Amino acid sequence: MTLAEAVAIVAAGFAAGTINTVVGSGTMITFPTLLALGYPPVVANVSNTVGLVPGSLLGAWGYREELRGQRARLLRFAIAAVIGGTAGAVLLLGLPPDAFEAIVPVLIVVACVLVAAQPWIAARLKDRPNRRAHGGAGVWLLILATAVYGGYFGAAQGVLLLAVMGLALQDTLQRLNAVKNVQAGLVNLVAGLVFMAVGEVDWGVAGLIALGAAAGGLVGARIGRRLPPLALRIVIVVVGVVAVVVLVTG
Repeated sequence: MTLAEAVAIVAAGFAAGTINTVVGSGTMITFPTLLALGYPPVVANVSNTVGLVPGSLLGAWGYREELRGQRARLLRFAIAAVIGGTAGAVLLLGLPPDAFEAIVPVLIVVACVLVAAQPWIAARLKDRPNRRAHGGAGVWLLILATAVYGGYFGAAQGVLLLAVMGLALQDTLQRLNAVKNVQAGLVNLVAGLVFMAVGEVDWGVAGLIALGAAAGGLVGARIGRRLPPLALRIVIVVVGVVAVVVLVTG
């Protein structure tokens, strides 16, 4: 690895850590960067997942004020994160990528539409009994499915999570974004542990991404917490659309 390549990986990690904390989809920066530098797809994916963990956790810490009073919700969703993240990592190592990659752009487009329409849909659903503070079994299963996807690949995992929680839960977008950061961090952590056990991680790459992502997570929290709901929603949709374009054209 040359010095220029190392700098590029750290820079990509910083950008990914920032974007992941504000919205999600940071993998759409780091993963293509590693592929462009010649790393095999599986090695790039698993090393990226491990490297992004510090950024997710520091981003969640930066949102600690918005996490107050959400312990029950966090514990409930953490179970889905552990199960789903582990399952997704196992699928990545055991199955060909085509099955999931074929539906990824569709999932992201649906998530963007749901995020954009969330205020109108939420207003229509606000008096329904199944829209609760912590969500019912259906919401938990959707969170679980998102965690499986996150453990497998993870691009736009944050967009999908915000779409599900924004429609199903009674809370502000900023508080849900804080939950998203914790959830994504847990998914990456448990998936990373699976990858570490198998030995597919390139520790040099993971360390450089972690260095950049840690700084980006703190910066992203400062940026994201200051965005008004409409601006945050616009950023989510724009990032999601860009992720789809990259996936389809890449």
